[in-house]
Amino acid sequence: MIRVVLPFHLRTLAKVEGEVHLDVAGTATQRSLLEALEARFPVLRGAIREHGSLQRRPLLRFFACAEDVSFDDPDAPLPDAVARGEEPFFIVGAVSGGQE
Repeated sequence: MIRVVLPFHLRTLAKVEGEVHLDVAGTATQRSLLEALEARFPVLRGAIREHGSLQRRPLLRFFACAEDVSFDDPDAPLPDAVARGEEPFFIVGAVSGGQE
């Protein structure tokens, strides 16, 4: 079981509260995790990854074990602590802005 923490707007869209718990078949990777998440919550298709290219949306970041894994290979195994459910996988809305 993998624990996923979604930002508020995606929790609202998926109509969930708190962490989402997912079973991922085979090796836990960003791709397999996101496929399991979108299969369970079809309304999230296109909200995290672009339709067609399946590229991460620019204003979202992925974190595993306090490390930004947003630019990692989507087929690279996730850290063992995330795969075992000891640590959550975070999907975070990027903070952007400029000077006033």
